[in-house]
Formats: sequence, structure tokens, C-alpha cells
Amino acid sequence: MAHEYHSLWERLGINIPRLEQMRLGGGESFRRVVLSREHRPDAMAYFDDLMRGLHTTRIRQLQDFRDEGGKVVGIFCVFVPEDLILAAGAVPVGLCSGSPFTIDSADTVLPLNTCALVKSAYGFEMEKVCPYSLVSDLIIGETTCDGKKKMYELFGQLRDIYIMEVPQKQNEQACALFLSELRELRCVLECMTGNVITAEALADATALHESKRQAMERIARTRRAANPPINGTDALLVNQLSFVDDSERFTARANALASELEQRAAAGVGAYERPGPRLLITGCPMALPNWKLPHLVEAAGAMVVAEESCVGSRYFEPRAEPAGADLDGQLEAICRRQLATPCPSFTPNSRRIEDVLRLARDFSVNGVIQYTLQFCHTFAHEAVKLDAALEQAGVPSLQLETDYSVRDTEQLRLRIEAFLETLSRR
Repeated sequence: MAHEYHSLWERLGINIPRLEQMRLGGGESFRRVVLSREHRPDAMAYFDDLMRGLHTTRIRQLQDFRDEGGKVVGIFCVFVPEDLILAAGAVPVGLCSGSPFTIDSADTVLPLNTCALVKSAYGFEMEKVCPYSLVSDLIIGETTCDGKKKMYELFGQLRDIYIMEVPQKQNEQACALFLSELRELRCVLECMTGNVITAEALADATALHESKRQAMERIARTRRAANPPINGTDALLVNQLSFVDDSERFTARANALASELEQRAAAGVGAYERPGPRLLITGCPMALPNWKLPHLVEAAGAMVVAEESCVGSRYFEPRAEPAGADLDGQLEAICRRQLATPCPSFTPNSRRIEDVLRLARDFSVNGVIQYTLQFCHTFAHEAVKLDAALEQAGVPSLQLETDYSVRDTEQLRLRIEAFLETLSRR
């Protein structure tokens, strides 16, 4: 079927041989890690089909939208407000950064001691393998970590990229700075699309964005059940796909999945044949198709019941407070919502520690795994404080540092199994 999309890929300038190689390996990983699981909800069929059409059907939809005069905006981070993009009549999509496939190419340019996510993102642009980048009319970067900030300078030599300033603190001065950034981004989006962002358009877009995230939180709440009605790998997949699907369609499908999960939970139907220790995974974001850690954890017999991550609670929990009818009031509400995100890029960042402890309590976890990508100094340093807070709260934790490769799989498996053995003795 993929050959039907070759003309589209050629039109976008995609490196087709490399894309086909990636699709072949990615499809096998998807079948082995995700589709092989038993007791999966029926509503996951939609998300499975979306995953299968990640480089075909969804790209055609986006290009058809462009052919009708629409604009697509590629983003890397949750700090870029999707509702502001939607209010301009454009479509936001997350860009590729979760695969090891292009890291060898990135290693020829970037320092070797760079985290896998940054190298993956740059390698995709180097090799012209990410269709979402090539179908984007505008790409927005952000200043959330030093690795990305400096990579964006090199990325900009390959492709135009607009950089948003994200403050390093969460105070009123930071809010004033970020509000000015949102106003400037509004002008950039209006110039690109030719559409004026009105107060009414932004209110509608924010309502859609909030409903999308509420549907994701509704799914997350069902995982509080003794035997969660959805496994952690499937829940992560849904969260990952939220960054590439049409917002309105995704919201409807996520709510349909949530309804099924609520019914399963009420009937005592769980996703795990043998319920094991309940674990919360916190740390670096896991972009598509990075299922490495939850797959290893669940294969070892544990249940992943929550994620404190940009591809998890950090994305869907912060809320936009009710705003005034005027545009500036709405922009300020978006500003405060975004700055409420407990990202380690902020200093100090006690809110994230409070969130992890709250999630550990609300989801009745037996332990926490801190997931850090190798060379991600932001999360690695914060892990020291978080580990101390978890110890004081009596919550066992395990720090795992890894990358996107399979080289350390056996080492990770042994450490996870040892951690689970420790939990079983408590």
C-alpha cells in the first residue's frame, strides 16, 4: 500500500528509501510491543489504525488541507500553545524525535554527549525522513533546554525555524515575558496564515484544546482501578498520538475509549492477566515510537499506572483559568496555563516534586521509576531532589538512565527485576 504514497512523498521531498527502511523496522516494533498484548480495549483499534497510517494516511490528510489553502505548524514541545495555532486556522503537529533511526547521522554533526531526543530530532531533519516536518509550513522551537536551544541553531541551517522564548522561572515577571512571546507568536501565525486571530476564534480553539486534554485525563483516571482497564504501553501510545491527530477527531475517539475503559473498570475487567506492582514512570518525554521502558517494565510483571511526563500528566493536567472576553485576557490565561507546567526547565521547580508525590498517592503506586535520557542534565540533576523527596515520603524509587538503543536492554531488565523483587518484599 505504501507505494500509493510515493508521489506524495516525492512532492514533499522525503528521502523515500530511508523512510521505507524506518517504516519496516517501526512496523515490526509496533506489532511486537503493542499489538501482541492481550486484553486490549476494542476502542484501541482506531489508535492502531492511526499508528499504521502515521506516514501515509495522516500525511495525505495534512497535505490535502494545505492544498485547500490551510497551513500546518510543526512543534517539538508542550510549551507551544496548540490553541493559538488552531485559532489562526492552522493545524499543529508534533515532529519526529522518538526514534533511534537517524541518530547515527546526527552523531556526525552534533556532540556525542547529546541526549537521544535532541539527536533524533536533528537527524530526522538531516535525512529528510520526518514527513511531519516536511509537510509543515512553519516550525516552532522553544528554549526549554540547552541541548535543544543550540541544536535549533544548527537545525536552522537546514530549515527555517521560529524560536519561542520560555522563561526559566514561574513568577509574575516570567508571565509578563511569556505573554509578550505569545503576542509575538500571534503576529507570526497571522502573517503566515493570512487569518486574524479573534477573541472568538481563540475562545473556540481553547475550548477544543481543553476538551481534548480533559478526555486524556479521563482515560488516565481509569488507571486508578486495582487492575487498570488499559495497559501502560497502550495509554502511552494514545498520549503520543494526541500530538499528530486532528484535535476534534482525537477528542471524540479518546472519549469513546474513556467510556469503554470506565465500563471495563466498573465490571472488573483489567488489562493485566496477573496484576503486579503498581508503578509510576516520571521523567523525560517519550516521543513516538519510544515504548522501550514501559515495555520492559510490563514484561517484568509490573503495571504502569501513570506517567508524569510531557507525554502524560504534564501535558493534560494544567488548565486555562476562565478568561475575559477580550483577546489579551485569553492570552494571559493561556500564558498562566503553560507556565503551570511542572517542567524541570524551571528553577526552582518544587511543583513537579509535589505532582509526583500526589500522583503516587492518587494512583496507589508501590514504586516510582525515574526515567532519564543519557546526557539530559536537566532531568538528571532534578532526579537528586526528587529521589530524596520520595525517600522521605516512603515511596521506593529507581533511577534509570538510558537512550533509544537496545544495547542496554538486558542491563535495564535486570535492574527493573531487582527493583520489583525489592517491592515484593515490602
